Amino acid sequence: MTDHNRQLDRRQVLAGLLPLLAGMPLLATAQTELTDLARIRASGVLKVAVYKDNAPFSDGPANDVKGLDVSIAAALARQLNLKLSLLPFDAGENMNDDLRNMVWRGHYLGYGPADVMLQVPGDKYLMARNRQVLILAPYMRQSLVLAHDTTRIAEVTSPDDLKGFQLAAERGAGATSALMGYNGGLLRAQVGIHNTGTQAVQAMLDGKAVAAYVTRAQAESVLSRAEVKPGQYRLTPLALSGIPDTGWPVGMAIKAENKDLGQALETALQSIRSSGELLAIFKQHGMTLTAP
Repeated sequence: MTDHNRQLDRRQVLAGLLPLLAGMPLLATAQTELTDLARIRASGVLKVAVYKDNAPFSDGPANDVKGLDVSIAAALARQLNLKLSLLPFDAGENMNDDLRNMVWRGHYLGYGPADVMLQVPGDKYLMARNRQVLILAPYMRQSLVLAHDTTRIAEVTSPDDLKGFQLAAERGAGATSALMGYNGGLLRAQVGIHNTGTQAVQAMLDGKAVAAYVTRAQAESVLSRAEVKPGQYRLTPLALSGIPDTGWPVGMAIKAENKDLGQALETALQSIRSSGELLAIFKQHGMTLTAP
């Protein structure tokens, strides 16, 4: 075979390969698309990240976590015809750490990421700082209240009304800092610090404090299980610097590129809301369902 004929053969072979080579990026793209909702459906499991030690939302041993978020996660998984796999995790230094570890990258110890994380504030600034995630599907509104014993302090119209009374608050919470910092530290010496907000409410029930500054969900969940006289305890909004008057929406977070999953979760949440299941879940845990 002459050199000329060999060159023609090579050209013919290359010409035959070009369509195949051109199609390879399309195949790779199709495979990439399967890594979103289709990948999750193929696995048959929805992995949901929930905080450890976060009563009344998710609390208890790793193999038996209970709470509002756990019930909502189970309802969402059922709507998607998937089994639920919980990934309980310890809170990091801040929400940015939690989103990185449990949503878009995974923990350096090999734990996570999950398909979706619950109990995420619907905050535009938080999303702006975390472009890798999408915060969506708000399912409740979180707010802060002063739970107080009306037999000892009947009405609270201002933080100044609390002067001289023993108070309870949650360790490390922003609300606690606002309470202790009010008016140059007017109430600082009166505030007893507890590991959780629910423990702060329990301290009030046990007579160790007259009032507890916690989230409405924490207060309602504890009071709903306690044997108390009607009207003995009241939940009163308390205006403090840096605390939003109307509270903040709480939803879930997924990887920013997982649009199909996001749409499926939005639809699933709407289904359990319109059917009354979401309301029933809140009532089951002693909480009020408020519009996000």
